[in-house]
Amino acid sequence: MKKTTFFVAIAITFTATLSSCKSTRLASNDYDVEVVEVVEEPVRSVKNIILVIGDGMGPAQVTASIVQAQGDNSQFLRFPYSGFSRTHSYDKYTTDSGAGGTAIVTGHKVQNGHIALSPNNRPWPSLFYTLNKEQGLSTGFVVTSSVLDATPASTYAHVPDRHMWDRISLQMSQCPHTVMMGGDKEHFLPANRKDDLSPLDTLRLRGYELVYNIDSMVNSTSTKLVALPFMGNPPSAATRNDFLPKGVEKAISILNQDPDGFALLVEGSQIDWAGHNNDSEFLKEELSDFEKTLKIILDFAEQDGNTLVVVTADHETGGLALVNGNIENGTNDTRWIHGSHTAVMVPIFSYGPGSNYFSGIKQNTDIYHIIMNLFGQTILEK
Repeated sequence: MKKTTFFVAIAITFTATLSSCKSTRLASNDYDVEVVEVVEEPVRSVKNIILVIGDGMGPAQVTASIVQAQGDNSQFLRFPYSGFSRTHSYDKYTTDSGAGGTAIVTGHKVQNGHIALSPNNRPWPSLFYTLNKEQGLSTGFVVTSSVLDATPASTYAHVPDRHMWDRISLQMSQCPHTVMMGGDKEHFLPANRKDDLSPLDTLRLRGYELVYNIDSMVNSTSTKLVALPFMGNPPSAATRNDFLPKGVEKAISILNQDPDGFALLVEGSQIDWAGHNNDSEFLKEELSDFEKTLKIILDFAEQDGNTLVVVTADHETGGLALVNGNIENGTNDTRWIHGSHTAVMVPIFSYGPGSNYFSGIKQNTDIYHIIMNLFGQTILEK
C-alpha cells in the first residue's frame, strides 16, 4: 500500500503571543502521520506597568472625583477603557485589603488578613517579584500608608496576619524592589521591635539610600531609594506636602533608567481611611491628591508610549452614595451607610498598550493574569 502523509495543525489561542512550530512523527503499519504542532510562545508587548490602587475607591468615589474636578479636568476621563472587578476573598463575601491586594498582584484569592499566602501556607509570588526575577524589571511602590500596610506588603511579603509588622519589615528589607516610599519609620527602629533587629541597617548594607523627609527624597541622586518621611502613618493629603505625586514622579525617574523596563505600584491609601471615618471632606482631599498623581502617571505614559497604566481598587469602603450636588461648582452631597468595607464591584481603568484587555467584568485575580500575559509570562497555574 502506498504511504500517505497527513499534516495536522493544532492552534492554541493565547493573548499577545507568537507561534513557533515543532514536528512529531507518529508511525503506524499503514501510514505515517506527521503532526505539526503550533506552540504558542508568549511575546512581551508592554515595557512598563504602573498599577494604581485607590484603596476603598468604588464607583461613587470615582464619580465624586470627576464632579469635584469639574468634569473635563478629571484624569479618569483620559482612560480609553474601563471595566469592573469582583472583590470577594477566598473565605469572605467582603474582602479586606490584605486579601484584596494579594488577589490583584498575585492572581490568587486568599483568606482575609493573609498577605500573599494561600490557605495551606503556600507563598504566592507577586507580579512585581516575578517580573523582577524573570525579566529583570526594576520594581517599586509609593503609598500614602505605612510601607508595611496590606497593599504594598502584598508585593513582597508572605504572612498569615497582615499586622505582623516585625516580620513584614524584615521581608521588605530583603526584597528586590528598587524604590520603596511611604510611612512608618517607627516599626523599623530596634527600640520599637520585639526582635531588636534593624531592617534599616539591612537596607543600607544592600546599597539603598535611606531618606526621612520629602526634600531629601526629591533631591536624591541614588538609583536605589527607600523614603520614609513620616515616623508613623503619613498625614492626610491636606498636610503631607504632595508626598504622593512627588514620590511617584521621583520613582518613575529612577525606575525608567532601567532599559529592561519597570513595574510600579502606586496607592492612594487614605481614600479608604476617609471611607472608614465617613469623612467627606477628608475624601475630597484624598481624591484631589489622587487626581494630581494620575496626571503625572498618564502624562508619562502618553509621552513614553510603552507604558500600561491600570487603575483599580481592592474594595469599596463606607458605602458612599451621592444624593445631590452641583456639577458646575464641583460639589457633592454625600451619604455613608457604615464605616467598613462593602462588597460592591470596583472600577478598572486602563491606558496604553494592552489596555483593551481590561474592559468588562473581571475577577480581581484576572488583573494579574492579563498583566503577566502582556509581559509574555506563561501562567502555568491559575
